[in-house]
Amino acid sequence: MSDANPWSVIQFIAEKRIEEAQSKGEFDNLPGRGRPLELEDMSHVPEELRMAYKILRNAGCLPPELAERKEISRLADMLEHCEDEQERVRQMQKLRFMIQRARMRRQRSIQIEQDDPYYARLLERITVLDKRH
Repeated sequence: MSDANPWSVIQFIAEKRIEEAQSKGEFDNLPGRGRPLELEDMSHVPEELRMAYKILRNAGCLPPELAERKEISRLADMLEHCEDEQERVRQMQKLRFMIQRARMRRQRSIQIEQDDPYYARLLERITVLDKRH
């Protein structure tokens, strides 16, 4: 039996086909050409949850932790442009509260309980997807 890596053969074939396509100009007019790739930063999500979060995002569901992070970011942006001093103080208090709550959540394990509103939404989405297939 040969010790050759079967993946090296597949890699060789793939590289050859890519080179052929490049020489034919098949990659010349792709959308986004000349612009940097928009890579998704999921460094804030634990590695074991990244795939699940990606599936949920593609299904249109946003986990509470990410929704909260988005809201914190939105509030911080809004504070930069807020000119009313009283409104700014209110929003800063809200932002401080949300940051504290986010910190507390990170200290506990992430679980979706049955009484969590996100749990019902998730089940609803999964049911809809199952009916389609």
